Amino acid sequence: MISKVKNAMSTLVGGMMPHGHHQHGSGGNAQNSGPDGLPPRFAYSRPEFLDLTPELLQYSTEHASRPVITLKRDSRLPWRTGYAEVINAGKSMLNEDQASCELLFVRKISGKQRNSTLLDDNGDGTGIPLQFWGVFDGHAGSGAAIMASKLLHRLVRDRLCDIAHLLENPSTAPPICLTKNGSPYQLEVKKGASVEEDPDSPSDPTARFHMEKVVSLESLVIGTIENAFKQMDDLIEKEKASYSISGGCCALAAVHLMEKLYVANAGDSRAIIIRNDEIIPMSNEFTPETERRRLQYLGFLRPELLGNEFTHIEFPRRIQHKELGKKMLFRNHTMAGWAYKTIVEEDLKFPLIYGEGKKARVMATIGVTRGLGDHDLKVYNSNIHIKPFLSCCPEVKVYNLTDYKHGPDDVMVMGTDGLWDVTTDREVADAVTGFLAGCEPNDPTRYTQAAQDLLMRSRGVLKERGWRLPNDRLGSGDDITVFVIPLAGPKAET
Repeated sequence: MISKVKNAMSTLVGGMMPHGHHQHGSGGNAQNSGPDGLPPRFAYSRPEFLDLTPELLQYSTEHASRPVITLKRDSRLPWRTGYAEVINAGKSMLNEDQASCELLFVRKISGKQRNSTLLDDNGDGTGIPLQFWGVFDGHAGSGAAIMASKLLHRLVRDRLCDIAHLLENPSTAPPICLTKNGSPYQLEVKKGASVEEDPDSPSDPTARFHMEKVVSLESLVIGTIENAFKQMDDLIEKEKASYSISGGCCALAAVHLMEKLYVANAGDSRAIIIRNDEIIPMSNEFTPETERRRLQYLGFLRPELLGNEFTHIEFPRRIQHKELGKKMLFRNHTMAGWAYKTIVEEDLKFPLIYGEGKKARVMATIGVTRGLGDHDLKVYNSNIHIKPFLSCCPEVKVYNLTDYKHGPDDVMVMGTDGLWDVTTDREVADAVTGFLAGCEPNDPTRYTQAAQDLLMRSRGVLKERGWRLPNDRLGSGDDITVFVIPLAGPKAET
């Protein structure tokens, strides 16, 4: 096993198998077929809102110059959202980041449509408006990221359409149960049973049985978004039978619905709100280190998933055979701290989680623990699947836009890890705030210019020793994707 891991670690780029990004055609052309001969689900492209010509698409893949790609001056995204992107410094042939920005409408659906995975778009502009922003950081290929950028917003919208009749009555708590046609179902209580009695009273089991928990509409929307992510992951797995959908992706999405921002994150992309120089984190990174106890607990419960090659226990370093019988620091899924244990033969296996910081890996293979896709991902030169340890469920945070009067310089920044790897929250906030302060408040391109400035700060300048920041630290060599979203919302468009 040790030799397998050494071989894997020497060939991994960003924690993923190298073959994943070699299945594309040369340059910026579309993928013709995957290694299994299947056609791609979607051809390689950049976000539709960039409206790139074939020549600009080719230009966007230049690793040597790494051109910053932004919106055209006459292009407009909802809320005057700013956007910029840049390709990596050679880690993969193509830009594996993707993005989407959409204005959709949530409306009631007919009975025939209720069981549809994806609803048809009629585009009549009626219903409850929904703004969607998404960044998708692909790895081992761009297939999953492209598919998620094309479909996740539709799945979110469609699942919200299922509860549109409840969204239209926000003052009423969602009913506990619905009939098949979506109308509330009220359970009949037996005569003589009073639900008003003390539910904690041991003498009234009927009342305890009929006690109902009140669920807020906000919680219902959160659950709906979570389920849409799961549907997206299931759809990728299902369509892999007919199409080539390479790799996996981290997914960060922001949904504006009825004056609230719902920010859903599965992976290591991040979002922060910058409001009057205050920083409000809207996501957490999901990595082998931050999710250590969840991963170890699964390995403890399902040791067969470890393939007799890994141990779920973590040690500060690899154990040598001559240390059997000695005591070493360790921690498992029950522990936040460390303790000593006597080393046994089982402990000589490779740790489920190994490495620190950006070098931490699950099964010596992948550096993120949540995302979409990766259904075929295996430990190098083995038949051990890694997908059981990866979750597609996002963490959803909510920000109420009505709780604060936002000015033109109050924004939310969404970015893939290529941004955050070299730039702190404070540095991002200072850069964006300082740049916007020098722009005219009514300049329609101010937020795209801010995104471009932020991206160039993180990319750096090409020097003899690679891409460098002004302080001579290494710049980001990864793909970088950035949205700058004004929190004034529709007011920013006027």
